Amino acid sequence: MKLEIDNLVRHFGKTRAVDGISFGVDAGEVVGFVGPNGAGKTTTLRIVATLDEATAGDVWIDGISLFDYPEEGRRQIGYMPDALPEHADMTAHEYVDFFGRAFGLRGAALREAVGEVEAFTGIEPFRDKTLKSLSKGMKQRVSLARALVHRPDLLVMDEPANGLDPRARIELRELVQAVAEDGKAILISSHILSELDEMCSSVVIIEQGRLVGKGTVETLANNLGATQQIMLRALAPAPRDLVRLLLELPGVTDAHVRGDNCIAEIAAGPEAAADLLAALVQRGVRLIEFRPGQAGLEEIFMKVTHGEIA
Repeated sequence: MKLEIDNLVRHFGKTRAVDGISFGVDAGEVVGFVGPNGAGKTTTLRIVATLDEATAGDVWIDGISLFDYPEEGRRQIGYMPDALPEHADMTAHEYVDFFGRAFGLRGAALREAVGEVEAFTGIEPFRDKTLKSLSKGMKQRVSLARALVHRPDLLVMDEPANGLDPRARIELRELVQAVAEDGKAILISSHILSELDEMCSSVVIIEQGRLVGKGTVETLANNLGATQQIMLRALAPAPRDLVRLLLELPGVTDAHVRGDNCIAEIAAGPEAAADLLAALVQRGVRLIEFRPGQAGLEEIFMKVTHGEIA
């Protein structure tokens, strides 16, 4: 399965909400979709989910145009909106069953699909509770079950972690990873960049409707000259002396003490980390820990955009 977004444009009057963006998502891939307020993220996701129409361009799923064959394409898409729609008096089971029926499932096939997705998302313990009685985390699980009940090849998620507590975020992340391991393509937007950093194989960044960056976090960091932090701990010299040594080394842009450790800031990428390690060993530093990191998505976002994440 492959999703291809080709030169997508969406006008609202004279405003170009989406302005010629192109990217793709492959089977088993989780692509993060980020941008500042009003960048065009939700509009793009709604077009991909066939809930809105583009002004120009096209969206393809396995070579099938969603604009020419929306019904055929819709069967391959699961859409998880940023909030559960108003069906407050329905139970979780009734809600998932309703969407199974909406996609043409009946009889044994419906019961099997609903039971399978309720077990996968963990909503069985509260399947008979009304939606209005559920916590935010429970509602998100129900929303995911609704999006997966017809066994789509593509999952589109709009701000799924919004409003969740830390435990619910971790559980949601594990579910997303399991969906990807099942071979589904996933396109997910979120303003919680640390979440995307941990679960996405690549990211797409847009601003004012235009694409301003795409690729893996590591590739984007290298292309932008972003930095990474290295956490060091040594038997000798002492942390403050090690900081002074670090600041004398080429390629180290900053260094400071954090508890019993030292933090050094260097250029992103494994080569810069390897050079720093070699220089420290050469100078007789007795390292007991050297932990490279990579530039985070938050730093990359700030480098390529001018707005606040949302």
